[in-house]
Amino acid sequence: MTKTITFKTAITGLAMTATALTLVAAPVSASAMSQKLGGVVGCNASGGKQEAGAVIGGLLGAVAGNKLAKDNKKTGTAIGAVVGAGAGSYAGCQMQKSRAAENAGGVYVSDGIRVANSVDAAPMTKIKGKYVARSNLNLRAAASTRGQAVGTVQAGQTFQALGRTGDGKWILVGQDGVGVGYVSSAYVYRA
Repeated sequence: MTKTITFKTAITGLAMTATALTLVAAPVSASAMSQKLGGVVGCNASGGKQEAGAVIGGLLGAVAGNKLAKDNKKTGTAIGAVVGAGAGSYAGCQMQKSRAAENAGGVYVSDGIRVANSVDAAPMTKIKGKYVARSNLNLRAAASTRGQAVGTVQAGQTFQALGRTGDGKWILVGQDGVGVGYVSSAYVYRA
């Protein structure tokens, strides 16, 4: 009897620790996580829907796990919380991506990169990271100096990079995980 209670207590403790780490420690390492790994944060579209979905999903999952568990309610609660947080996180991220696509006027995928409909496709290599503009730059709809200027990137401004053209001369600038225009790579550096 004592061994059974100790074992159940250990499992419950591990499950609760996993839940706590998922909901609390994940924001610390958000840059290292990717959505493919099912992180609670790390969606490549901004907004708080992913985090809110994880919390709501975790709470609903905990209640469902508690109700479904027959012999060990604590373990059922903890496991339900982890599963619910993951499901809520995924749903929230999908909502954020949909909002980003709407804000960009619609998107298409080119070379595995989500690009705004107003931006011309160019063969490119997917990159990730932050870059900084050395000077004021035109944000262009095409990877060319003849491309229409659709905005600017100010000197010293940090931006999200999504891709680099095959010739290396242009960087695709991202906003909420969607490419919104190109800047010359000669005038930027990695943050």
